[in-house]
Amino acid sequence: MRPKSRANGTAITEFILLELVETPELWPIIFVLFLLAYMVTVGGNLSILAAILVEPKLHTPMYFFLGNLSVLDVGCISVTIPSMLGRLVSHKRTIPYGACLTQLFFFHLLVGVDCFLLTAMAYDRFLAICRPLTYSTRMNQTVQRILVAVSWFCAFTNALTHTVAISTLNFCGPNVINHFYCDLPQLFQLSCSSTQLNELLLFAVGFIMAGTPMAVIITSYAHVAAAILRIRSAEGKKKAFSTCGSHLTVVAIFYGSGIFNYMRLGSAKLSNKDKAVGIFNTVVNPMLNPIIYSLRNPDVQTALWRVLLGRRPLA
Repeated sequence: MRPKSRANGTAITEFILLELVETPELWPIIFVLFLLAYMVTVGGNLSILAAILVEPKLHTPMYFFLGNLSVLDVGCISVTIPSMLGRLVSHKRTIPYGACLTQLFFFHLLVGVDCFLLTAMAYDRFLAICRPLTYSTRMNQTVQRILVAVSWFCAFTNALTHTVAISTLNFCGPNVINHFYCDLPQLFQLSCSSTQLNELLLFAVGFIMAGTPMAVIITSYAHVAAAILRIRSAEGKKKAFSTCGSHLTVVAIFYGSGIFNYMRLGSAKLSNKDKAVGIFNTVVNPMLNPIIYSLRNPDVQTALWRVLLGRRPLA
């Protein structure tokens, strides 16, 4: 994919990423911190995935979706952080035009799948708590695979739409991106041509891609909350709130950072605050997910210890 040229300007072939800080003396510290964060995130999510695969107790729809979420978290952080670490080592802050759009595509692909999987997990909790008698038939393996496949298809369509749309813009002036990875808001700021249609497309597709899943999540948990409040046993209420609380925490962090990042285009000049939001999207969210889902879940904790100690699960 090549940048479009203009009659009154020269099309740029690469962008310059300013990274998190512009002071070279701080780059070694940033490198160490983010390398550790990357290792913790990848190790934590792969440990969750291994625990789900080897522990028979965790062979349920909820953990099937959680395993997929762990794979996505590894992919999401791998799209942005390794390239940033490479630039810090080489002191070369440029990224080719094609590589920038490729990073943009895969980032939105993985984040999009993440969005729909969180919705599938909310629907799974709704069926498990509100429709327990038909849960096993409504959420069988075929349904689980269909939900994952549809998530990938919708996210692929969304990512491809935005990548193709951004490739129609002209970039002939400044090429400095005040961020550590390529994303839509930053590229809109650098475009020589009007981005009005692109921003309208982002809002419209964002409403469908994020608004619809959010509506499903809110509706599902409204029914779940009502069902939990009808449970007489205090222990039963505690267990139900525990399993749902972890998911709601992840949903709140995911949608909160996403709304801040994409729903205020054109309203203000992008600043260093966007870098902090970018850290949440690419590092904090993937790193916290394994901690959140395992912290209050004894089954996951037990399975993780067995994986770490190399013990086989009980028959």
